[in-house]
Amino acid sequence: MRQQQAHCVLCGRKQNEVPLLMEGMDGHVCNECVTQAYQVVQQELNPEKNKKSKNSKAPAPKFNLVKPIEMKKYIDQYVIGQFEAKKHLCVAVYNHYKRLMQHDTKTIQDDIQIEKSNIIMVGETGTGKTYMAKTIARMLEVPFCIADATVITEAGYVGEDVESILTRLLQAADYDVEKAEMGIVFIDEIDKIARKSDNPSITRDVSGEGVQQALLKLLEGAVVNCPPQGGRKHPDQKMIAVNTENILFICGGAFDGIKRHISKRLNTRPIGFSSDDTFLDMFEEENVMKFVTSQDLKSFGLIPELLGRLPVVTYLDPLDHETLLSILTEPKNAITKQYHKLFKMEGIDLEFEKPALEYIVSQAMEYKLGARGLRSICESIITDAMFELPSQTEIKEFKISLEYARQKFERTVFHQMKKAA
Repeated sequence: MRQQQAHCVLCGRKQNEVPLLMEGMDGHVCNECVTQAYQVVQQELNPEKNKKSKNSKAPAPKFNLVKPIEMKKYIDQYVIGQFEAKKHLCVAVYNHYKRLMQHDTKTIQDDIQIEKSNIIMVGETGTGKTYMAKTIARMLEVPFCIADATVITEAGYVGEDVESILTRLLQAADYDVEKAEMGIVFIDEIDKIARKSDNPSITRDVSGEGVQQALLKLLEGAVVNCPPQGGRKHPDQKMIAVNTENILFICGGAFDGIKRHISKRLNTRPIGFSSDDTFLDMFEEENVMKFVTSQDLKSFGLIPELLGRLPVVTYLDPLDHETLLSILTEPKNAITKQYHKLFKMEGIDLEFEKPALEYIVSQAMEYKLGARGLRSICESIITDAMFELPSQTEIKEFKISLEYARQKFERTVFHQMKKAA
């Protein structure tokens, strides 16, 4: 008689079908059945503990709270001026930390829910909106990402959907959903999705009002299905549900031309043919941007529903001559310090003379490119030196004078085109 092959008495699988088959007095048991049996025993013996683990919430996140004043001092090391914008940004981030810790504190007023205060920053190009957001990201303990509103289109058109913003936040959180739901998102170039006309859009506005309406659910707080690998390139991917209720949104934009809307609201030009311009001069001497309100943003092209979800409106001052000069030399990451480090790697001591710095600032003021234009002008002046000096090992010092800076800059195509115009 042929001997029967050993098999598991619980599931019936034979010895060659399982990794391990344990022998007993009256039969055999496979390793997979032992594992399942252990789980059943734990559930039956500890039902209360099991029930509590399912219903209990995750522990509240612990943060190293940085006070707004200390936060501003850190930003001051990298960004010159802009006191009002820094103050609003630091308060918003500080309150964001406290909101995330709210459900961990047991007080008498447990039914009071603190709502988030999303921010919109208005300022000319090159005044430091994006750079300020990048700087504060370095000291935050929550996931942070910067999204560009210009690439977002209305659903159904070529481009990115609004959910792609959360995809970048998930990437910053290493696809940890709980961390991403406590993050901060900076949406840049928010002014580029303004309405194309004052009237509500009857047809579909591909990258304007339709995008603003799609952003409403993100800013207010909702559970959004987010494509982890991008929406249109991988249509069959599994979506990740992200709750945006505790995500802080900071929006920034140049809003080119909004000064006209502010001046119109303030009635800076008296009606009639009066030559009395004292009322106009009173505002032009100051920064008109400091008077910006949600009403001006509405007349610019943002819909009221979006502005209602961005309750904090702050502004950035235009950069004057003294501020641009400070940006060149004072911050930790100043442009001149970067060039000094580049030349130091070649064993060359670089020095900018004060008149040369004044010349660079005057050209940046003339072209109205803000702090971003300082690097363009410096590059046009110093490119020849960076090309030639590494091969000239005998040179240990290099000084940029006013004559050298003017000579190099006036040879650039940038300058020649302006001269021809």
